[in-house]
Amino acid sequence: MAALRPRFRGLFLALAGCLLASAAQPHGARAPEDHPGGVPIASLEHGQMAVLARHRGEILALAARHYPVDETLRRLTNHAEIQFAYCLWGLMPGTVTDAASPFNGCAHAYLASAREALLRLESLPGKSPAVDGLRQRIDADMLANGRDLDLCQHSGEEFGTGRIVGPDWGALPGHWPSLLAVLALPLAAIAAMAALRRPRRTLRA
Repeated sequence: MAALRPRFRGLFLALAGCLLASAAQPHGARAPEDHPGGVPIASLEHGQMAVLARHRGEILALAARHYPVDETLRRLTNHAEIQFAYCLWGLMPGTVTDAASPFNGCAHAYLASAREALLRLESLPGKSPAVDGLRQRIDADMLANGRDLDLCQHSGEEFGTGRIVGPDWGALPGHWPSLLAVLALPLAAIAAMAALRRPRRTLRA
């Protein structure tokens, strides 16, 4: 039973994220930070997203280990992490792969931030050899994927560390996988609470 609790905790966090983000951004798109604009982040083609999603963790891990600290890199990685949370940590169905998902726009943003962080790492003196190795693996995966030039409505959109892109909540009712996932969260929370309250059976020798 204890092993299941992290999963229940994740469901509670996702549900809370949905509710808070919905209240803060009732019409979807963007919430400004204190400093609009910030570091510019280039647009990302839809076909590149799946590959970058697989390597996102490696990119941010390399960025975290880079020394000395680079302010631009720090802002890019911070933006990537914040965007990831706003996009409910990529947990909603079709976040990365489905261009019609209300979460696809914010996925473009957090993956574009990660790619920009990798490009920044490549330009810095004293970079780790692992940076070039990761870039080569990403390029190879892009070629193998064969869809790096696929486009969607968000493909031409540029971003910046000074603004956050949230889910398009207005499109949620029209995207059944996301809608069902959101509606299932309260049921999962109730089931989790019932399971935790269920008395444990003791085995007698």
